[in-house]
Amino acid sequence: MIKIGLVSAATYGPGYKGKDVPRTPGSFHGTAFASTYNGCDEEKAKQWDWTFVAAEKHIEDAKVVKVWDPHREWAERLAEVCFIPEVAETPEECTKGVDAVVIVDDGSGTQWKYAVDPLKRGIPTYCDKPLAMNAREARQVAKVVRKTGTPFLSASSLRFVPDIVALKNELSDLGEINLATSACGNELIYYGIHALSMYYGIRPGGAVSCFNVGRSNCNIVRVRFENGCDLMLMVGESEMMCAGYQINLYGTKGWRTLTPKLDNLYFYLQEQFIQMLKTGKEPVPVEEEVEVIAVLEAGKRSLAEGREVSIKEVLA
Repeated sequence: MIKIGLVSAATYGPGYKGKDVPRTPGSFHGTAFASTYNGCDEEKAKQWDWTFVAAEKHIEDAKVVKVWDPHREWAERLAEVCFIPEVAETPEECTKGVDAVVIVDDGSGTQWKYAVDPLKRGIPTYCDKPLAMNAREARQVAKVVRKTGTPFLSASSLRFVPDIVALKNELSDLGEINLATSACGNELIYYGIHALSMYYGIRPGGAVSCFNVGRSNCNIVRVRFENGCDLMLMVGESEMMCAGYQINLYGTKGWRTLTPKLDNLYFYLQEQFIQMLKTGKEPVPVEEEVEVIAVLEAGKRSLAEGREVSIKEVLA
């Protein structure tokens, strides 16, 4: 049985927006991850007014044995509902005496900082999306990963849902793909990573440049790839479009439109992490995830500066 420490999992606050936003009880990702591994007592979860997601599919050969959150009261409640035997006092304590670490998207956009200590100690680590809110910080993590050789995964769950996996296997039927679109709602980096990751889950990376011709709350980013494909990445805030995910591929032999089903998406994500621990094979090289962040940052910079921005200059 693989023993997991779950970090920053019981509360959530969208600090990525650049404001001092208080954390609220519960966590969409944190409770979903905890219940994916451990199951839960759904009736007990109803005792409190908090965000709680009960997973429907479960990973049987790994269990969360420690949990930490800056709000201990809610960490204790998560532990009670999801049968986690220990509540840690610090994030460092949560990553000791375990086989692997799962770091949750807590809304800060800086959860990567919790990954540095376990990586340096050789503890396999999953860091929830986004790896960072800019390429410079994402590269810092990547350097630690490669220097230590510690198994590491950071990715959007949209890469691994069955619909996206199936679409990847259909690419040969479409011929040469020179145009694609991918869309989702909300902020460009923090949520746009899902739309961009659907494309990266299907086709190789190698982004060259971005040109954002949209608006601050409605991004329309042309991402040019070295293989000749242009991806139109469309990410709009809630006042401009509702939440959702869609990808379109336009090939010389055929087209595909996909609105992926999101059932059990966290199960498929964490399943990839556990398989990495067993096989040593990286589902997503950290360098590719750094590129994903760089593309999103380039898209934001392009809008601000009114010009095409190369990925190389973002990574410089």
